[in-house]
Amino acid sequence: MSDDVPQPDRIEGALHPRETPRLIGQDAAQTAFLDAFNAGKLHHAWLLTGPRGVGKATLAWRIARFLLATPDDDGGMFAAPQPTTLDIDPDHPVARRIASGGEGGLKAITRTMNPDTKRMRKQIVVDDIRALNGFFQMSSTDGGRRVVIIDDADEMNVNAANALLKMLEEPPERATLLLLSHQPSSLLPTIRSRCRTLRLNTLTPAQMAEALDASGVAVEGDPAALAALSGGSVGGALRLSLMGGLNIYAELMGLMSTLPRMDRARAIKLAEAAAQRGAEEKLALLFTLIDLMLSRLARTGATGAPPATEAAPGEAEVMKRLSPSAYQGRKWADLAQEISARAQHGLAVNLDPAALVLDTLLKIADCAPK
Repeated sequence: MSDDVPQPDRIEGALHPRETPRLIGQDAAQTAFLDAFNAGKLHHAWLLTGPRGVGKATLAWRIARFLLATPDDDGGMFAAPQPTTLDIDPDHPVARRIASGGEGGLKAITRTMNPDTKRMRKQIVVDDIRALNGFFQMSSTDGGRRVVIIDDADEMNVNAANALLKMLEEPPERATLLLLSHQPSSLLPTIRSRCRTLRLNTLTPAQMAEALDASGVAVEGDPAALAALSGGSVGGALRLSLMGGLNIYAELMGLMSTLPRMDRARAIKLAEAAAQRGAEEKLALLFTLIDLMLSRLARTGATGAPPATEAAPGEAEVMKRLSPSAYQGRKWADLAQEISARAQHGLAVNLDPAALVLDTLLKIADCAPK
């Protein structure tokens, strides 16, 4: 794919999942798949679930390389030993073809460009799924395996989901479908029931540090703070680093330190910065960070202690002052739900971003203990 075309399955500035050399912290999921393969119980559809950014796409591409590069075991005297890892030599012809986007046995489904508007669609549409029919017909001539990666299945609209369901009900021979889902409960129950689930978990701080080091990205900011805000998601930590998320969160906490009398000029400056032309991703990130901040405030009140790791200088002191009790913690939790709903609605109907941010900040000020 051309570099100037958006890639929904890639964090801008980071390696694409197909290029990621290692998968860290997900040994259980890899072992479960390998055990099924070696036992001759390879399911035709796998649902890779878990929080966003923990390695689902990387695992899917590892499975695809493995399946397309590993020959069938004919059970004869000279059969190769059972594989003990999903690793495939990067110089293997299949690995090279996948890296270059030229592997005929692999099809990746993501959101596509709308040819009429020239903008990236917000959903995977039915035509994206129907394109698999041609792929299966063309790739079936060599009798080899076929692998499909859908990243992510949560983004399918109703018609696309129904089209996929028909394929799962009558799966093509020697085809393996890998569905990525951050919220499997949003999928049709009939789709979930026809897949075997592989659950991926958040990473420990040590695994996060290792994964960030191996990401190929020059990570800016305190790794511990990135880990704290991303909740053990490598993808989340990379987004925060690449988009200056720690600086935005520090500014948020600086604004919170002025409560209960919020520094209005500072609030307006933050709102205007988030409303600049072309800053849609920064605006979405700001609301994500506001949600995280309110959650950390709520947890501080509920537990009686601020988060163990500060995500911004002076955060612990601000959290203790603004959420000194379980009662105040509940108020922050309720506000988080209200603000999340308002933000989603405001972004969906294109409300003035500066007004939306400023209104959100004033609601936070109203909730602070006086």
